[in-house]
Amino acid sequence: MRIRSGLAVLAVLALILVAVGCSPQQAAPPDTHVADEAAIRTADSTWSTIAEAKNVDGHVGYFVDDGVVLSPNEPIVEGKEAIHAEMSKMFALPGFSVKWQPGKVEAAGNLGYSRGTYELTVNDPKGNPSTEHGKYLTIWKKQADGSWKVAADMFSSDAPLVPPPSK
Repeated sequence: MRIRSGLAVLAVLALILVAVGCSPQQAAPPDTHVADEAAIRTADSTWSTIAEAKNVDGHVGYFVDDGVVLSPNEPIVEGKEAIHAEMSKMFALPGFSVKWQPGKVEAAGNLGYSRGTYELTVNDPKGNPSTEHGKYLTIWKKQADGSWKVAADMFSSDAPLVPPPSK
């Protein structure tokens, strides 16, 4: 009797293994990183063109709702409303112009990043144009519709650090 119940258990286990082995395997999601990287590069370049035109609404439209901007020597700016206020002030500076160029772009899943260089010009206190060169890093997040939006944007100057005036 013990042999029959042992054989029955083995038979059930064998059936389970066969059933699991024969069940359809889920296909791995397609690798879209090449297309995603191209989409991020295009979005980043178009975003620069919008900023060059000083289009605040268009610029802010590239951010996710809770996006952040991490500007040098400034507190974190979080959320579209706050980003709009900061960009409005920046774009209104006398002599303001900005443009950037993505260099490296990578994407994996629903996140990606772009990093590159920028050129920012504003007038100095005497009214003369003063141009800064720097680098940036932008984190992109893929949206449900397949588009990419900015989750975080950070930039800093290539200029050497200027020590504060001595007291």
